[in-house]
Amino acid sequence: MIIALKALRKNRFKTALIFMSMTVSISMIFLISAISGGVVSMYSSMLKTDGDIIVTQKGIADTFFSDINRSMSDVVATFTGVKESSALILGASPVDKLPIVAIYGVSDNRYDSYTLSSGVYPRSGEVILGSKIYESLKSPKSIVVSKKTFAVSGVFKSRIGFEDGGVVMGLDDAGELFHKSASIFLISLDDLGQSSAVVAKINALDGDIEAKTTDSFIDSYNQFKIIKTSSDVIGAMAFLMGILGIVSMMSMVVNERKSEFGIMRSLGLSSWSIIGKLVVETLVVALLAFAVALGVSLGVLEIIEHVDKFQGYINGEISFALVLNVFIVSLLMAVVGTLLPALYASRIDPMTLIVRGGA
Repeated sequence: MIIALKALRKNRFKTALIFMSMTVSISMIFLISAISGGVVSMYSSMLKTDGDIIVTQKGIADTFFSDINRSMSDVVATFTGVKESSALILGASPVDKLPIVAIYGVSDNRYDSYTLSSGVYPRSGEVILGSKIYESLKSPKSIVVSKKTFAVSGVFKSRIGFEDGGVVMGLDDAGELFHKSASIFLISLDDLGQSSAVVAKINALDGDIEAKTTDSFIDSYNQFKIIKTSSDVIGAMAFLMGILGIVSMMSMVVNERKSEFGIMRSLGLSSWSIIGKLVVETLVVALLAFAVALGVSLGVLEIIEHVDKFQGYINGEISFALVLNVFIVSLLMAVVGTLLPALYASRIDPMTLIVRGGA
């Protein structure tokens, strides 16, 4: 380790370039994975609130396009094993100066899910605002949604960014805005063991609706799959860019130090000794880059969370599993990126250096 640090200090400029390349690449992987994971986690958490079963229109690509008859929610509520059934309309619309805001139309029994920090729950023509959007709009008394004015009756606080930056209104008002009866039903059960029977009974009600357990819905939701795939692709590109940066920098380092490696060969050091030396040097840089990238990523996510412009919709999560995965990826990046230049260095012929005078 001490020998590796000495070698890195001798090539400070190249070491700094490798460090910056790895830090940027690792930070990108952290941020892309954290933000995509945060989006999925927030939407999943919102659906899981009082929702053991989710009912949507059959065959829809997204819950925002779903339209089901809200009267069926009352029928479902009478089923054996069903604790409560609530109807929601999910939509999005410009609100005052904000170009796009999540709008939630909810049945009366859903209001308890929103913890008020001030005011009262809305009546017809009124809304309650998440604390993020309330702050962004500078504590408004009324807002304009799709050219219709609503009085602000209260403010609620939610740990779910989509809700904290959203507008909640009654189901009837939302139905008029978005021209639909309901987007989804969220059904809570007395006993999760009855979920299969309740799902089958709901699906038998109407061929145009589809009921799934919440976990099953989240696993099969196309939008989550798209987000995850996009994250993986961009993360892979960042990984490859990091490897290319290391290969490029290490190639220059090896070229400058070929006399050193030639002498090592002439002293009888094996090829694997030289390869190991270079890999250890890069791993030291990788560990430092990983630590800095983690700190930078946490700082960026903290800043993003408090930027009014994002209204709380972008909220990254760096879990222990993500830290462990990126740590392994960082070490892999260092090893793979160093391997090609190290193989070249290990095969330097000392006689060639003698003939060329170490040039």
